[in-house]
Amino acid sequence: MSGEKNTEEFINPIDPKHVAENPGLLPYAHNIGSAIIRPLDKGRTKGVAMTAMYEQSERQLDQIRKQVDLLVEQARAIQQRVEISEQIYLADMNFKPIVAHIYHLYTKKDETLVLSMVAPDEWGKNPPYIWKATVKMMGDYTWDVLDSLDH
Repeated sequence: MSGEKNTEEFINPIDPKHVAENPGLLPYAHNIGSAIIRPLDKGRTKGVAMTAMYEQSERQLDQIRKQVDLLVEQARAIQQRVEISEQIYLADMNFKPIVAHIYHLYTKKDETLVLSMVAPDEWGKNPPYIWKATVKMMGDYTWDVLDSLDH
């Protein structure tokens, strides 16, 4: 007996038709204790993903639109400063303007412009000119419009 081998063949009591070779690769649960695996509704999954993608993209585009609007507004403000600066530098002025001081732009009866240190309410009842704008000289020698007939 010490040199004899067990030559008895093992017979599996489970029907081979009911056994999977690679049960972990099956697209469904292979025994009663396995987790429930439900097939995905790929169309629904893709639809939800597409909706989320469109929503996120729209949110990002809205942020960019707001940034563009801000840049356009800033560009208009700079353009207005340039335009008023051109008018002021073409106007009559009998003094040298100082940065960060407030001045007043008027129109004479002959339609020429004049820059003055005198505010509209300081002229009294009969001002000699028609007030056009109150401006402040900026550090870059452009003029910031603080108030005007257009506002």
